[in-house]
Amino acid sequence: MAESKKAYFRWIPVLAGIAVQLCLGTAYIWGVFQPKVVELGWAHTDAARTYSLLLGVLTFGSMVGGKIQDKLSPTPVIIIGGVILAAGFFLAGLGTPEMPWVLWLTYGVMGGFGMGMTYTTTIAVCQKWFPDKRGLITGIIVSALGFGGLVFTPVANALMDSAGVMATFQWFALIFLVVTVVCGIIIKNPPQGFKPEGWTPPAPKEGAAIRQDLTPGQTLKTPQYYMVTLEMLLACAAGLMVIPFAKILGTDGGLTPEVAAVGVMVISGFNSAGRLFWGWVSDRLGCKRTLIILMVIAAVGAPIAALVKGAWVLVLIGAVGFSYGGFLGVFPAITSEYFGLRNMGMNYGMVMLGFSIGAVASAYVAAYFKELSGGFLVPFLIASAAAAVAAVLTAFLKPPKKKSA
Repeated sequence: MAESKKAYFRWIPVLAGIAVQLCLGTAYIWGVFQPKVVELGWAHTDAARTYSLLLGVLTFGSMVGGKIQDKLSPTPVIIIGGVILAAGFFLAGLGTPEMPWVLWLTYGVMGGFGMGMTYTTTIAVCQKWFPDKRGLITGIIVSALGFGGLVFTPVANALMDSAGVMATFQWFALIFLVVTVVCGIIIKNPPQGFKPEGWTPPAPKEGAAIRQDLTPGQTLKTPQYYMVTLEMLLACAAGLMVIPFAKILGTDGGLTPEVAAVGVMVISGFNSAGRLFWGWVSDRLGCKRTLIILMVIAAVGAPIAALVKGAWVLVLIGAVGFSYGGFLGVFPAITSEYFGLRNMGMNYGMVMLGFSIGAVASAYVAAYFKELSGGFLVPFLIASAAAAVAAVLTAFLKPPKKKSA
C-alpha cells in the first residue's frame, strides 16, 4: 500500500505540470492571432516581431526560473512566472497599432519571460520525480505544451469572433493566472535523495554518460555544453520557420484559407505527439541516436514542405512539427543525462539559449526570403542544411568526463 501511495503521489506534480504546460501552448498559436492583429492596423513585420521576442526572451526566463528552483523551490518560480505571463497578456490587450512596442513589451517580453520561468521548472521537477523514466516523463510534460496549441486554437477563434483579439488576450490572462497559481502550490521537488521503489540506477555502458551533477559553472566549462546548445540552435530551425507561417504555407500551396488554418492545428498536434513519442523512443534508443533520426527528418521534410501542393502541405507540416516536437522532448533529457538532475533547471535554461537565438534568426530569415522571393524554398533549404550539420555534430558528441573529486 505504501509503495502504491508513493507511486501515485509522484504523478501529482506531473498532472499539475501538464496543466501549466497546456497554458504555455498558446505560444504556438501566434499564427492564429497575427492575421487578426494585422486587420486592426499593425504591420506584418511589427506583428511578427512579437512572436520572435517571445521565443527569444523565453530562454532568459528559463535561466532565472531554473536557478531559483534549483536553489529554493519550484512553487515561487511557477507562481511568479504565471503572474508575469498573465500580466503580459492582459496588458497586451491595451495595445494599439500606433504603439507596436506595447505588444512587443507585453506579449513578447513579459509573456516570454513568464513562460520561460514556468516551462523549465516543470520539466526539471518532473524529471526529479521520475529518474527511472526520464525521457518518457519529459515527453509527457512538453507534449502538453504542444497539445495546448491544439486545445486553445478553437478557443481563441471563438473568443476572437465574439470579443475581438485584444479581449481574447485578456481572457487568456485570467486563465493563466488561475492555473499557474493553483498548480504552483501543488508542484514540489521530491525529498533529497529520492529514488523510486525498486529502482536501481543502471551501471553506465561503455561510452555512455557517467551520472554526475554539474553546477552551471562546471557545465559552461565542458565542450559538450556548447555542442548541445549549437545542435539545438541548428536542429530547431525548420520547425521555428514553419510554425508562424503554417497558415501561409497552406494558402501558398493552393488550400483555401479555411483549410489552411487547419495547418496551425496540424503542426500543434504533431508537435505534441512528437514530444511524447520521441521522449519514449529516447529511453530505448538513447538520446544521441534519437536526435540524429529527428535531424534527418527535419533536413528532408523542410524543403519538401515548400514544394508540395494541396493536402500534401498539411502532411509535410505535420512531419516537420513531429520532428520539432521531438527535439523539445529529447534535448531536456540529454541535458540531464550529461550534466545531472540537481541543477537541471539552470543548465537546461542555458542550453535553451541556442533555441532562442535560433527562434529569432529563423523567423527573420523566413520572413526576409518570403518577402524577397515570394516563397519559402530558400529559407527551408537553409533550415535543411542546418539540420544536416546538427546531425553530423551529434554523431561526434560524447558525454562529459567524470569530474575528479
